[in-house]
Amino acid sequence: MVSVIAKSSLPLADRRRVLVEAPARLHMGFLDMGGSLGRKFGGIGVGINEIVTRLTLEHTRELEVAGPDAARARKAAQALSTALGRPLPARIHIETAIPHHAGLGSGTQMALAVGLGLSRLHGLGLNVVDVAATIGRGARSGIGIAVFDQGGLVVDAGRGERTHIPPVIARLAMPVDWRFLIVLDHNDQGLHGAQEIQAFRELPVFPVEEAARLCHLLLMRGLPAVVEEDIEAFGEVIAALQAAVGDHFAPAQGGRFTSPRVSEALGLLSGRGAVGIGQSSWGPTGFCLVESRETAEDLRNEVLQQLSPGHSLEFLIGTPRQRGAEIRELSANSDGT
Repeated sequence: MVSVIAKSSLPLADRRRVLVEAPARLHMGFLDMGGSLGRKFGGIGVGINEIVTRLTLEHTRELEVAGPDAARARKAAQALSTALGRPLPARIHIETAIPHHAGLGSGTQMALAVGLGLSRLHGLGLNVVDVAATIGRGARSGIGIAVFDQGGLVVDAGRGERTHIPPVIARLAMPVDWRFLIVLDHNDQGLHGAQEIQAFRELPVFPVEEAARLCHLLLMRGLPAVVEEDIEAFGEVIAALQAAVGDHFAPAQGGRFTSPRVSEALGLLSGRGAVGIGQSSWGPTGFCLVESRETAEDLRNEVLQQLSPGHSLEFLIGTPRQRGAEIRELSANSDGT
């Protein structure tokens, strides 16, 4: 447990609790890392129901944080308290946390979960944009913030000169039967922190023509394919976007994919009919898309039989999350279920 003294005048008789559940997100690729039109990055991504950060907050006289990824949660609480110039004491219990440095947006989701939870607990009236801007999230991508706020398949427009949070320019509900097969490598991590910042500085300029091609593909083929439930066409666009961005990132991450083991598994899945092969953010988490849960289960079983014993991979079947984070108050006797 980590604890920071922050005295409160609230009576301890107030035993209300706040529950926050924030979904992981798959970041499916950037659109224009060169910023030739004045807006840099831009991207597409989607929330996932099966991987979440879930925590509860209750009143106390000090800031107390316990559970997985407690240090990161404490840092977010302190950042919001400092920015607002007032103590925000709470007992924060983290039940589950999105794996960190796996490309699933764990930092943003934890920060937003803590920030919005504190806002609800202390009656601050902050929204997700307020919290994100106050604690410095969304420096490059707005996907995680949008997924927390509203869920769905989202496209953000990147950062311009006056951008605080990358704006969402498209949001679609994905077909209810589609499933992601998510491949996690628990023995690897994606670039993060100072290494990530340095990588962006050293990468070559992204070609203008390639950015134009990707935007054209997404607008005129990829997004209409979601509306018309054409998984093959959507998968082709995501695969094209991933190939372009993965090759651009290759000098920094050692290849199109961070994890050779994830790369091998995705190759096997692609050979068995999965589409939309890709890596979420810096990885190592990989993903692909299939038309049903039954197909996902069959493919998972087939690939597991092909892998060497003792491998470090985990295969999860993911459903696209059509709603944002859950934030609600609990009674003193409620267990949150």
